[in-house]
Amino acid sequence: MVATLSQFQKLTDAEQYFDFFELPYDPQVVNINRLHILKKFSQSLQEINAEYPEASEEQKLVYYRQALEESYATLQTSNAIEQKLFKVFHQKPHNVVLLGDIGNDTGEEEV
Repeated sequence: MVATLSQFQKLTDAEQYFDFFELPYDPQVVNINRLHILKKFSQSLQEINAEYPEASEEQKLVYYRQALEESYATLQTSNAIEQKLFKVFHQKPHNVVLLGDIGNDTGEEEV
């Protein structure tokens, strides 16, 4: 059976993407990093579609497969915090005081 973009567009779960592209994966790695793998994969798909709008269906699926492989590999050797894929990782907390921000508030200078 030949894979098509139409079939690809119906996929919803990380495991379905791996099965669709016949890529091996560790279920434990996918369970732990599911959202991050899918987010990175989604970002890659946007880049592929922008960079190769005229690519054939077959070529896009080749690029998509590579993108999923790279997304998975990245999260195997890195972690979600290092990748900062979601907006929350870029926001500075408003209710936190860093140690470096704490000064001497007694009015006396430290010696």
